[in-house]
Amino acid sequence: MKTMSNEILYVLLPDYAAHEAVYLSQAIASDEFAMKENPKYVNKVVAPTMEPVRSIGGFRTLPDYSFDTMPDDYAALVLIGGFGWGTPVAEQVVPIVRQAIEKGKVVGAICNGASFMAKHGFLNAVKHTGNGQEQLKLWGGDNYANPEGYIRSQAVNDKNIVTANGSATLEFAKELLSLLGNDTPERIEMYYQFNKQGFCNLFQ
Repeated sequence: MKTMSNEILYVLLPDYAAHEAVYLSQAIASDEFAMKENPKYVNKVVAPTMEPVRSIGGFRTLPDYSFDTMPDDYAALVLIGGFGWGTPVAEQVVPIVRQAIEKGKVVGAICNGASFMAKHGFLNAVKHTGNGQEQLKLWGGDNYANPEGYIRSQAVNDKNIVTANGSATLEFAKELLSLLGNDTPERIEMYYQFNKQGFCNLFQ
């Protein structure tokens, strides 16, 4: 039996929101003290081509894979938000997401990534959230047939699909880390609280 790949694939489109990947990718690769020697999962970047992809803030990230070279097997597919999801290049991601959902993969979508999911009908069978129900309806049009499945929450996890609004980077990470079993529930909660409340509040 082929073992499941342990790669977490982050889909970055031009003008991506770099902060939306930070908490998830950091917890995957390191603990609170240092880089993990034997991480359970490995972070990999997927972009339209192998050219560096630029974030909203101007950072350039060198992809590990292009849409043409990405593997068929992986642990999770994560759509990082930003302004690229409303552009034509985003259409190339539709079959990638469809295949991931059909295979029962963990799929995460934050901010405009969630709006993109609505646009292509990928949220019609799951409870979900995003940048407000109005934006999901606006992007989704007739393809968004599940407004009653919308939950006004920072992040929602249902049937292996995690959605979040653009201010929910930490909640998005927590849901995905829990779904992936990246660490014990206690340690995931501790990571969440440390970053949510801050050092000064937690350690008097």
